[in-house]
Amino acid sequence: MALEEIKRDLTEAEADVRSYLENSEEYAKLKIFKVLMELVTVFAQTLLIGALALLALVLLSWAASNALNTVMESTYLGYLVVGMAYILIAFISYYLRNKLNGPLLRTFSKHFFD
Repeated sequence: MALEEIKRDLTEAEADVRSYLENSEEYAKLKIFKVLMELVTVFAQTLLIGALALLALVLLSWAASNALNTVMESTYLGYLVVGMAYILIAFISYYLRNKLNGPLLRTFSKHFFD
């Protein structure tokens, strides 16, 4: 009789372990799906907003260059001044790039570990 109870308990324990493993696998799949979808949506939003911002920047740069061309009475100086401003911004961004790592890590780790 004790042998029958042990056998039944082992059978129940095996069923519980299988159920736990199946549920853990499903949970892991859902968690991975959630993280991947958040990353995909953040990437898509960033791409869309970045493309629109780039288009706006190009148009504003063109308008500023034309305005400077009129003020300086030169066809090329306005474009040169705007181009040099972008080069200056690029150099400043290059030297401050390490300060960007911390906020980026915090943002992405928040998305990943939530």
